[in-house]
Amino acid sequence: MSHDTMDLTLHVWRQKSSKDSGGFVTYVEEARGISEHMSFLEMLDVVNEKLIEKNEDPIAFDHDCREGICGMCGLMINGIAHGPDQTTTCQLHMRVFKEQGITDITIEPWRAKAFPVIKDLVVDRNAFEMIIQAGGYISVSTGSAPDANSLPIPKENADKAMDGASCIGCGACVAACPNASAMLFTSAKIGHLGLLPQGQVERDDRVLRMVNKMDEVGFGGCTNIGECSAVCPKEIGLEFIARMNRDLIRASLAKGDSKKP
Repeated sequence: MSHDTMDLTLHVWRQKSSKDSGGFVTYVEEARGISEHMSFLEMLDVVNEKLIEKNEDPIAFDHDCREGICGMCGLMINGIAHGPDQTTTCQLHMRVFKEQGITDITIEPWRAKAFPVIKDLVVDRNAFEMIIQAGGYISVSTGSAPDANSLPIPKENADKAMDGASCIGCGACVAACPNASAMLFTSAKIGHLGLLPQGQVERDDRVLRMVNKMDEVGFGGCTNIGECSAVCPKEIGLEFIARMNRDLIRASLAKGDSKKP
């Protein structure tokens, strides 16, 4: 074995469809000679090429941009969402495992009632889209772009709004939370709009509708454990959850009917 390669033992969750029970399958021969310079997804590509050569079904996993932007690549790696680095799975490199002396790797899909398994490591995250559709929009005038300084925004608000907007919807927060809560995702989407003057028109309705939808699609409640923020590849903080809770109380009192839009 070359000094820059690794021999791994992979325990991969295999599940033909949402109707099957699924289980772990161990791969040893297919995971030999893995370069430490590969990304985690490139390692899976190599394993799949060897499986295809043996006329076996390749491991299904989600991916798209492979640039840490889209959030499609979420995997549970040795019990940690996205693995040992606080980054997206596609930006995780095998040298991290070599540096830590890890050769035994367990790979699972996100585990949440609201994220049903489609096949193997692929889950259906349409529940996130339903939350966005419930209130993740603003009322703006159509036509030409407004002048740059027509809406003064305090820098602190602008910076915090950008922090919330950086959420890529990967679902790591849900996968890491013992309650499978989507509070960090939902609060980031509510917060980045609610911090800006353009988002004030729907501010009360937005938080009521999106929180209602979050509960409706089956996510769990938040108990402030903090695992969500600890694994978030964009390092979104728990202060967004606190802000959302304050908005929810205010909106509920204003409407006179708790969590009813």
